[in-house]
Amino acid sequence: MMTEFFINFAYLAGTLGFVFGLRLLSSPDTARKGNIWAAIGMGLAIIAALVAPIEGAHDNYIWIMAGMIIGGTIGWVSANKIEMTAMPQMVSVFNGLGGACAVVLGLVEIVQFHNGNRILDGGQMAIVMSTLFIGSVSFTGSMLAFAKLQGLIWDDTLRLPAHNIINIVLLIVTLAIGVYAGMQMGEAGAMLSYVFIGLSLVYGFSFVIPIGGADMPVVISLLNSLTGLSAAAAGLIYGNNLMLVGGILVGASGTILTVLMTEAMNRSLLNVLIGGFGGASAASKGAAGDQIVKEATANDMAIQLFYSQSVIFVPGYGLAVAQAQKALKEVEDMLEENGVDVKYAIHPVAGRMPGHMNVLLAEADVPYPKLLDLDDANSAFKDTDIVVIVGANDVVNPAAEDDPASPIYGMPVLKVWDAKHVVVVKRSMSPGYAGIPNPLFFHDKNRMLFGDAKKVLVDIAGELKGL
Repeated sequence: MMTEFFINFAYLAGTLGFVFGLRLLSSPDTARKGNIWAAIGMGLAIIAALVAPIEGAHDNYIWIMAGMIIGGTIGWVSANKIEMTAMPQMVSVFNGLGGACAVVLGLVEIVQFHNGNRILDGGQMAIVMSTLFIGSVSFTGSMLAFAKLQGLIWDDTLRLPAHNIINIVLLIVTLAIGVYAGMQMGEAGAMLSYVFIGLSLVYGFSFVIPIGGADMPVVISLLNSLTGLSAAAAGLIYGNNLMLVGGILVGASGTILTVLMTEAMNRSLLNVLIGGFGGASAASKGAAGDQIVKEATANDMAIQLFYSQSVIFVPGYGLAVAQAQKALKEVEDMLEENGVDVKYAIHPVAGRMPGHMNVLLAEADVPYPKLLDLDDANSAFKDTDIVVIVGANDVVNPAAEDDPASPIYGMPVLKVWDAKHVVVVKRSMSPGYAGIPNPLFFHDKNRMLFGDAKKVLVDIAGELKGL
């Protein structure tokens, strides 16, 4: 009786840890504490699961502990070694492995059922098949997202003619076989279930192929929600309320984040899934004509920043690549010592995963109140002396405002050109992840400062010290 009470209490405490941790994750200032609370909740859940009696499983603790040690070691080493630029890739891999776990749990149930060791009614079988499908899609989809983010596969490498039609046909065939397999018994049902799993894995891979690189933040959050749903379904299979609640939390938060990402891009989810945004370069009026680029130097920048009253930095993926967030914070500190008001403009889809820039700046101890969202930033630009864009590109592209031929037309962007002066810190004139040119580079108010973001910011800091 006491054991049952302890298990239920531990599950309840673990659930509360998840919920409270998720609440703290809503702000970079409290995100670290949120991770700790969620980890405590997970620890309680693991202890409760180990204590809970499972018939015939008393000899499996060696396997369980070995798996925990190996998995924990891999996770610890990966988390310590991973660079911030590779954080989206790590999220994709870990997310995919969560889907793979759900597939393994569903597969165990299918094997037990067809061997006559498990009884599944119609509703339970539907849950098992759903778990297999959602988990498979999440697993292979996340692995392909990782490959795209890592640069192992380019967007157009695997795409077939009429790929979206192929995906629709594959989805219908896969679901039909899944329904039929769930109605069969014995060896025939088992074989059909294996075919269903194989097709689900292929569909997850094919599902992500048409999605362009610029949409990776959306697809990551979508796949994250799918993993949560697969975990919730696995919780239903085993009657585990903690798995159910945890899966629902992940699924719901991932879904909400997906909606927010699509709204930030002013596009529907369907358009993201079939649009292929970010693949081949698209023509636009910003790419034509003889255009003049005005260049700046670190000394020019330092003088202009030093004597400004207000400065807004716009971080992008280039900041992450150069690991320049701490150098940027040093420049901010020096400017504020001179009475300059410094803020940061954060676009919702800047970087390669949701909140990428927030995490980078939080790592450099940039206070959260200094981060302006899209609307607040656009309101503040007209009263700003200079906007410095560090590694961002598509999210500051004026083609979204004035070029109907551009694939990003209608996407809300940071209207940096409303400021008095603009400087773009970038390695070259190459296009961003969307694969389209940026007319901002040739704007009358803009100057280009070419170079690695970290080196440029270090040079600016050095020039500021001499003023």
